[in-house]
Amino acid sequence: MSQVELIWDLKAELGEGPVWSARDRCVWFVDIKGRKLHRYSVDNGAKASWDTPDQTGFALPAEDGSLVCGVRGGLYRFDPDSGEFNLLTAVEIDRPQNRLNDGYVAPDGSLWFGSMDDSERDKTGALYRWTPDSGVVLKSDGYGVTNGPVLSPDSTTLYHHDTLEKTVEAFDHADGNISNRRVFAVMDEGYCDGPSMDSAGVLTIGLFGGWGVARYAPDGRKLGKIEFPVSAVTKAAFGDDDLRTLYCTTAWLHQTPDQRERQPLAGGLFKVRVDTPGQPQSLIKL
Repeated sequence: MSQVELIWDLKAELGEGPVWSARDRCVWFVDIKGRKLHRYSVDNGAKASWDTPDQTGFALPAEDGSLVCGVRGGLYRFDPDSGEFNLLTAVEIDRPQNRLNDGYVAPDGSLWFGSMDDSERDKTGALYRWTPDSGVVLKSDGYGVTNGPVLSPDSTTLYHHDTLEKTVEAFDHADGNISNRRVFAVMDEGYCDGPSMDSAGVLTIGLFGGWGVARYAPDGRKLGKIEFPVSAVTKAAFGDDDLRTLYCTTAWLHQTPDQRERQPLAGGLFKVRVDTPGQPQSLIKL
């Protein structure tokens, strides 16, 4: 494993949702509180940013070259060529205190995503699955802050976080349906933020307040941690041609002025090389 390297010192208040685009050889990610969508091109380090319509929890690639974005109040299609956001479907109009948070594309092209109470107090968040044919379908409810989900390599287990409880949950998964909700792991340092999955079935978890990225075996054992120079690592995405580079978003949200002064790199985009590759990024079917 290589040393952790800062590649974009953009100081995002709540950097989140990195995703690797093999087609464009870039990493997409968002600054939720800054209401920004960012793109980092790995070949030349080129950087680009767009304003989002509202707080945006994720931006995930679709088969047609667009991105589907989880904006507060709905799913939007973003066209990188025009820079335009267009509403696909409204989400949680009946829960105005909520915003959308993390998301994931399953191998079948469906979009899974969560919501959360924007004040991070009440358990009004939920987990949803969306396809153009089925629409938005509620899959699990009663979360304060949702993160994930992500599927195991064989797609039989779905992992999803109840971040306020520092708990990773597991479900049995088959054909877009989940059952047998159970506790998979409880964090021993920091809060479990965005998850990703490597090709060996090891769950990689960003630690908000835990100064790194944790790794958990399929049986729930903690395998170790990659240390970071900032306290809030929000999510890691496997990228590059061999899928062995972790691209990691970070944040300075909730930090005092003194804490920010001691962590000048907080909110940056980082990368680190790892031994085991991740899984190819699936594309949303529109």
